[in-house]
Amino acid sequence: MNTAAYEEIHRLWDELSDFEAGQTAQAVAHLMAFLCDQSGAWNATWAGAIRVGGNSDDDPLKGWRVAAMNSLHPVAQRHDDEHFKEILRLWDQRRIDPSFLLPLRSVGTFRSYSFRRELPQEWFESPFYKAYYGSVGTYDAVFVAFPLNEDAESHFGFYSRKTFADEEIARLASALRGIKWFHRRLLLSHGLLTASSPLTPTERKVLRLLLTDAPEKHIALQLDMAESTAHQHVVSIYRKFGVRSRAGLMGLWLNRGG
Repeated sequence: MNTAAYEEIHRLWDELSDFEAGQTAQAVAHLMAFLCDQSGAWNATWAGAIRVGGNSDDDPLKGWRVAAMNSLHPVAQRHDDEHFKEILRLWDQRRIDPSFLLPLRSVGTFRSYSFRRELPQEWFESPFYKAYYGSVGTYDAVFVAFPLNEDAESHFGFYSRKTFADEEIARLASALRGIKWFHRRLLLSHGLLTASSPLTPTERKVLRLLLTDAPEKHIALQLDMAESTAHQHVVSIYRKFGVRSRAGLMGLWLNRGG
């Protein structure tokens, strides 16, 4: 990459650091939109992957499952990432497609992988490709994986109507490699890194407000729930993250060393 490309990436990192702790959703949307523009992708996804149940020999996916995900744009007027969730349901059912095995290559290391570089030509004639990628105009997809520990990884996917050029893949990888603190924040925001169990959707809403200076009374008002109910969610969040106060919770987010 040339100097100008590196300067763009550094500017992106600065912009990400300006988002508040409770603005993770806005920050990841900003990141994905920027990288789509840089690579010519029409859409992007983020997924938090965790390993559960050990590394079983009879499980081709070695215990890995996608525990959280979101996309930059809905697909074909479908809401709540339903198009991508259909793929994840097949993953969870262990109905193995060759594309599911790509993330397991060199698992535990920073890596990128793509469809057109690593899958055989006949895969692009398969019913799976036609149903989930070709039907929505995706010709190629590239993914960048960042391991946070041996049982948790952050994966970004980018979808294009053409083959990704090597330079575009290198730019995506460079932009995502230098922000370990942000990958960590993404997994934290879903309760996938430090929490004892993943957060419920309601707990995630409460968490976003906890990471601001909003008092519990305001959180209850914002989420249209009783103050006692809001307090119960706050207590549950503290317990899952192993902290006793809002200050302890904020400390997890500010620990960028990870």
